Amino acid sequence: MNSNDFEIIRCPSCGVKNRVPKSKMAMKPKCGKCGTPLIPSKPVEVTDATFQKEVLESPIPVLLDCWAPWCGPCRMVAPVMEQLASQYAGRLKVAKLNTDQNPVVSQQFGIRSIPTLLLFKDGKLVDTMVGAMPKEQIEARLRQFI
Repeated sequence: MNSNDFEIIRCPSCGVKNRVPKSKMAMKPKCGKCGTPLIPSKPVEVTDATFQKEVLESPIPVLLDCWAPWCGPCRMVAPVMEQLASQYAGRLKVAKLNTDQNPVVSQQFGIRSIPTLLLFKDGKLVDTMVGAMPKEQIEARLRQFI
């Protein structure tokens, strides 16, 4: 196995680096030291400071929910993001970016309307969904990338 066949994932709990074969990413890998799941099954909070690491450097596709606390449609989409994070854990990372508190990423991707869902694969933006959508419609767009 060469270095392109695996990912190094730092445990979110104990910080130990784990070498995970890419072929095993969908199997919800756990830390070899403490047993904590290495791929989150809940949405991850992303900030301007953590965007590069959490989204662009992610070994699996990332669905980034750009939202704000005052936005009614954003609150309607939140339970769907929770469901997708759990359902696709290991194959898709679901992340949330508060656009009010993180203007750099919001401006970088031209977020003018919320909720906006940005889908990244291999560090590149591959799809954009604007507005509140039903789970089935979001999943249909995700399928080609996961």
